[in-house]
Amino acid sequence: MTRHDLFIDAPFADLWAGQDPFVAVDALPGQVFRELEGRRTLRTEVQGRGYFVKIHRGIGWGEIVKNLFSLRLPVLGARNEWQAIQRLKTLGVDTMHAVAYGRRGWNPAAEHSFIVTEELAPTISLEDYCRDWPSQPPAFAMKQALIRRVAEMAGRMHRGGVNHRDFYICHFLLHLDPAPQPSALKLSVIDLHRAQCRAATPRRWRDKDLASLYFSALEIGLTQRDFLRFLRLYFQRSLRDIFQAERPLLDHLAAESRRLQARYVRKFADTEGA
Repeated sequence: MTRHDLFIDAPFADLWAGQDPFVAVDALPGQVFRELEGRRTLRTEVQGRGYFVKIHRGIGWGEIVKNLFSLRLPVLGARNEWQAIQRLKTLGVDTMHAVAYGRRGWNPAAEHSFIVTEELAPTISLEDYCRDWPSQPPAFAMKQALIRRVAEMAGRMHRGGVNHRDFYICHFLLHLDPAPQPSALKLSVIDLHRAQCRAATPRRWRDKDLASLYFSALEIGLTQRDFLRFLRLYFQRSLRDIFQAERPLLDHLAAESRRLQARYVRKFADTEGA
């Protein structure tokens, strides 16, 4: 008996008509972006439109055991991403649109799965969009609008039981058509293959996401007031309440910020002395 999950939408429903989708997806041509043991990511085009394809072939019991001994949850296939996309849509969080998904096999170490999503274009990652902010500050209204949007998305995700596990600003895409304006901008969160979906997000995983987001934004010229504004929007509470209820999180962020700054200073000193 074989476990078999399958969803195929246009244009792949017609393209793969009469074929085994698990064979057809492996034969898709395109530019390979990542090739790891058990996983391949590529971009393909169908009828003039771009799609991203992730194919999982199982990671083997050795890798599963190694992850578990390291207290990490292994990513077994495309199911995480598929479930996260569906949950985020119900929560009103913009993300990718999946047009094909499949999973088969009972052995989690050898499971064959795939997911195909529409290319989000034209877009730019927030990491690239904000890269020059320290030397070329953005318009105040645009910065405030982006902080608000990221805080709203993160809050909806976590309150809705989804944590990302790679929650960096590079995984937020800013849509460029039409040109983003403070009053109307769209962000999509991507790269959900490690995401987890539960009835409620545990504090531990919520804090890990927030820490990742905070660290990835440390070098883009945000002020202390910007970070406080994010916290108020994310928690939807007064700063007084946040400081009382979230002291462990805030202490952790402050300590890690000092550690990263010290590491940067040491690295800069080593470079200067070379």
